Amino acid sequence: QVQLVESGGGLVQAGGSLRLSCAASGRIFSFATMAWYRQVPGEQRELVALITSAGTTNYADSVKGRFTISRDNAKNTVFLQMNSLKPEDTAVYSCYYSDYGDRYWGKGTLVTVSS
Repeated sequence: QVQLVESGGGLVQAGGSLRLSCAASGRIFSFATMAWYRQVPGEQRELVALITSAGTTNYADSVKGRFTISRDNAKNTVFLQMNSLKPEDTAVYSCYYSDYGDRYWGKGTLVTVSS
């Protein structure tokens, strides 16, 4: 069982920055893939950024060059540095954890970008 708790969301003006954190606890495996997803009410949840245990990353085209995902395996934490935020980035951002046996989701943290 893995528990994920996100933090760092809030209200920011367009062009600003936020840094999200996701702390994982429970039975954590270092080889797990972790990611950030986001969801707007009424829309499908979409992958924002993903990072493997080896450090390989993948980003949605809409955030490439603006967002950076990283992880600290010693602290069982994944981060999402969000720069040059746009109003369309407004969403609930959720942390995701996947090992070879299961998938887990955090409850999310709200990011609101004002114009």
